[in-house]
Amino acid sequence: MPFVLTVDQRGSRRSRDLVEDALSTLKQLVHEPLLPFERTAGDEFQGVLAEPDAAVDAARLLLRVDAWSVGIGAGPVEEPLPASTRSARGPAFVHAREALDAAKQRPQHVAVAGSDAERAAEADAVLTLIAAVVARRSPAGWAAIDLVEAGHTFAEAADILGVSRQAVGQRLTVALWQQERDARPVVARLLREAV
Repeated sequence: MPFVLTVDQRGSRRSRDLVEDALSTLKQLVHEPLLPFERTAGDEFQGVLAEPDAAVDAARLLLRVDAWSVGIGAGPVEEPLPASTRSARGPAFVHAREALDAAKQRPQHVAVAGSDAERAAEADAVLTLIAAVVARRSPAGWAAIDLVEAGHTFAEAADILGVSRQAVGQRLTVALWQQERDARPVVARLLREAV
């Protein structure tokens, strides 16, 4: 079952359009989208992902930049899939719109809606907690996380950052990196069950 992300830039009237930057950032995703992320209207864009962990990863990438409201919809889409996300339809798109509307009203700017409302609410709660963790990270914490997630050892990350191995570990601890890593599969499982 697909997962639709509907994303809207916050405060776009007071800043430059960031949609193209976000679309470029989302190309870092490990999983190819079923339908590519593309601008749908103004400063809003959508994409369709096949795997729930890809939806969590996409939300995390977007939430790192404090500029987006992110709605994730879990549910079916009409098949066959069209060539363009803008032409696609189905309950997952409706859920993503509901989620985006909710996300715009929240401090963490993320929400989940799905065909199974109970599982969607559970996924929403855990993803909101991840968003709160991500929002509080320092640039030093992100630097350590980026290196370790790219496959560097703590020692290699320490050399690159010019700090001690212990300092890398401390940055990861303060950033709650391990706790966030442990929570991501939980959100993905709940998203799969929310379809």
